Amino acid sequence: MRPALAYSPRPGPLGRASALAAAAYLGSLAVVAFAFSNPIVLAGAGAAVAVAGLAARAGGALAAAARWGASLSVLIVAVNGVASQRGDTILLRGWDLPLAGRIDISAEALAEGGVLALRIAVVIAAFAVYTACVDPDRVLRLLRPLARHSALTATLITRLVPLAAADHARLRESSALRGPGAAPVGRAALGRRLVAGSLDRAVDVAAALELRGYARGAPGRASEARRSRHSWRFGAAGAAIGALGVGGRIAGVGGFEAYPTLAVDAEPATLVLAAALPVLAALPYLGIRGRDG
Repeated sequence: MRPALAYSPRPGPLGRASALAAAAYLGSLAVVAFAFSNPIVLAGAGAAVAVAGLAARAGGALAAAARWGASLSVLIVAVNGVASQRGDTILLRGWDLPLAGRIDISAEALAEGGVLALRIAVVIAAFAVYTACVDPDRVLRLLRPLARHSALTATLITRLVPLAAADHARLRESSALRGPGAAPVGRAALGRRLVAGSLDRAVDVAAALELRGYARGAPGRASEARRSRHSWRFGAAGAAIGALGVGGRIAGVGGFEAYPTLAVDAEPATLVLAAALPVLAALPYLGIRGRDG
């Protein structure tokens, strides 16, 4: 079974677009998530990532990112609520610790943790769609003139990480199928087996690369896959999303202050910015039918 985050050729236009256009399109959404702390704008960026992923038929990647984001969100909110001892609205009077002093949990600290968690969830989803839809070989060809060895390393990572995730799923499933009488397999044993398998695969990959001539440097020419004639749509949409986000940030749109009391900018400009993000994310798909890419 292919992992949800593993790249696979997709019939949609995003899967056939050039690596630069697809990276600009999806990366601009991550840039907006990093630039703003306003939960309204972050929700708009999340909706834009969902539009991009569903239109690219990467629902499995979005689902996996949502599961990871939910797990991280609980941890981030809990840690920030305990670690950030600021805020006027105290929800829980805590306890006195010998070194840390008195621990209180405020509504402002939980709200800030929720904003951080939402930002991380949006970024994880954007990169999950990128991993599932963007061909790493095209990324390698794009970056080879700039950083040949680094591009090869990054491409291998994007291919081997999903394989490691699939190995973990198979090992866990096989340990569960041994029967009720077998001793349970702990996480440490699964981790050791996973690391051992990953090291064996790394040695095999290195030997295969050497046999194929990568030790002598990259070949002079490489065959280019057919590019979509709609790549400019995704490049333009990425540029528009990035310009809108950076311009809004410079103009002071989408303000957010967690301390000492919550202050969320919900002015019309902020609402327009949040609503424009999913609209811009959907624009490259308008007028494209079926497998036209």
